[in-house]
Amino acid sequence: MELERLIAQMRRLALQAGARIMEIYQAEDFDVRAKSDDSPVTAADEAADALISAGLSQAFPDIPLITEEQAASHARTAQTFLIVDPLDGTKEFVQRRGDFTVNIAYVENGVPRLGVVYAPAKGRLFYTTADGRSVEETGPFGDEPGQVVPIGVNPIPDNRGLMVVASKSHRDAATDDYIARYAVRDMASAGSSLKFCLVATGEADLYPRLGRTMEWDTAAGDAVLRGAGGEVVRFDDHTPLAYGKPGFENPFFIAFAPGVLLVKA
Repeated sequence: MELERLIAQMRRLALQAGARIMEIYQAEDFDVRAKSDDSPVTAADEAADALISAGLSQAFPDIPLITEEQAASHARTAQTFLIVDPLDGTKEFVQRRGDFTVNIAYVENGVPRLGVVYAPAKGRLFYTTADGRSVEETGPFGDEPGQVVPIGVNPIPDNRGLMVVASKSHRDAATDDYIARYAVRDMASAGSSLKFCLVATGEADLYPRLGRTMEWDTAAGDAVLRGAGGEVVRFDDHTPLAYGKPGFENPFFIAFAPGVLLVKA
């Protein structure tokens, strides 16, 4: 399989899904329902999922596909697969705060190798190239890639004056207590997988997540951060975050620029 063709399709589908999401986002009203786990779902989640799933299944029928909105796919077991969150940050979408993304990733042998993160309301598009680097494409976006800028993490020598980014909708006391163990220059809040991308571009240095996430929430952003020179590790033992776990649920984790000296959990 050609990785160039894979990332090109992932990029194209993310942009198409983002356009459909924005049509619904800009409507005067839309329905919000609760799934079995009480998380919200909208017509935008479902429309984006249908578009992406159909495109990936047609182009790459031999690669297992895991997607948040199709519960049957969560029972699959694989180490190499495509994984999709068609609308990451549904709460941000519902509250019209703009911090939502389309996430598509290719995981190979448990490692997120390729990823696309598209934030349509913010006009920001991040992805990995076939050779493993990460870029941000500047709009306007078309069928063919436009101008791209290589991105990379901050080369921080120690923990003096870190820029920390944390969840906008899932912030808790445990996260604040952990952040307080660092010398922090400033803090920002962001929704969805944008937090990984802010570390990848050097706009932030540290993103700890002490809460429940699923692999479709993290795989694309993880790939972008790794391609920019960053790391994502488990919170408990600082080993790399692995993918293809039963049920696709993540442990707590830390995403960071490698110059950050992590404190013990």
